[in-house]
Amino acid sequence: MYAVLSSINPLYSLSGLAVGLLVGFTGVGGGSLMTPLLVLLFGIHPATAVGTDLLYAGLTKISGSMVHSLNGAVDWRITRRLASGSAPAAALTLLALSYLGKDAKTTGELISTVLGFALILTAVTLIFRSWLLKHVGALIDRADERRIGWLTVALGVVLGVLVSISSVGAGAIGVTALLMLYPKLPTVRIVGSDIAHAVPLTLIAGAGHWWIGSVDWHLLASLLVGSIPGIMIGSYFASRVPDRVLRPLLAGTLALVGGRLAF
Repeated sequence: MYAVLSSINPLYSLSGLAVGLLVGFTGVGGGSLMTPLLVLLFGIHPATAVGTDLLYAGLTKISGSMVHSLNGAVDWRITRRLASGSAPAAALTLLALSYLGKDAKTTGELISTVLGFALILTAVTLIFRSWLLKHVGALIDRADERRIGWLTVALGVVLGVLVSISSVGAGAIGVTALLMLYPKLPTVRIVGSDIAHAVPLTLIAGAGHWWIGSVDWHLLASLLVGSIPGIMIGSYFASRVPDRVLRPLLAGTLALVGGRLAF
């Protein structure tokens, strides 16, 4: 226990606290915030930043998934469809990354580029969610159940690749896409299904990065020390902060950081 406590880095814990607060305020996944922070501010190798964040996300989302499940807010049909696409896609992506090697220059550049574009896509999703739901959702609404099923599996494939490489995508992007595919379902069931799917996806991807050797356990412990109370505090005060202020500010920040990483 002493060895673990002595390895805690206060700067990482403060970063975890800041990201936890923002996640609690906005509901946007920590990967969109923590991974670029670790890469750009602390100079941590992109593979290590992604691998550590994935394992952290998988462990912390287990409790959220259990709560949603107990409340009947998980559509397991949707979760199975997503997982049938994301699990094999994540496994193949991780095999490709292991072939390249976690310390290779090509790997770092690939992760940084994909992370940058994923952040820009997340920012676009946050800003134009209403427009996307109205126009794109109207087109998808004409599709039959079989086609919706295949589109959900395809979404799982996209999320499996994105999350395995960048740790970003299972939150804002996944929820918005599901809202377009299943407009008649209550939002709480969409969110619950997305969180339930994120658990196996992030655990598989995190375990794969652990196998590759791109998980820093001391970094993980330091982040948890700050992020857990940060999420609790942010969630408590979330209703007191205007969404019209936070969402554009967060989207703008993600777009700028994404551009910095991608180009």
